[in-house]
Amino acid sequence: MVCLDVIWQPNWTKDDVPASRTLIKDAHAGETWISDGNFALATFDIRLPRATLVIWLDRPKQYCAWRAIARVFHPGEPHRIGDLAKVLRFIWSFDRINRPLIEAQRIVHGPDVPVVRLKSNREIAAFLKSSGLNRIARSR
Repeated sequence: MVCLDVIWQPNWTKDDVPASRTLIKDAHAGETWISDGNFALATFDIRLPRATLVIWLDRPKQYCAWRAIARVFHPGEPHRIGDLAKVLRFIWSFDRINRPLIEAQRIVHGPDVPVVRLKSNREIAAFLKSSGLNRIARSR
């Protein structure tokens, strides 16, 4: 499992994109991998040509906002309460700003890669069970 949020360090800037791309290339060099995260503009050219499936967790804004708020209170969580306003703005403007950018990059770099959109816990659980990925999901 490749978690892009683990690769990209919180203190990095745009100047660190080349270093992160090298780490992402290395992390995706294997025969099989599951990549967790977005970073579409910086990484889709690396990941999508080798991808066999894109899974889009398409959750409601309110759910994403609640999760963002709750996670800043977990011990050891790298997300900080001081960044919460920025994260909530990102969530609230996602459909208008980021979704079109991500979709454009997906079409450029992986137009033939199938996309599965999962909108609820029930859909996610059914997909994980049918794909055999529930073992991986439980280990996270």
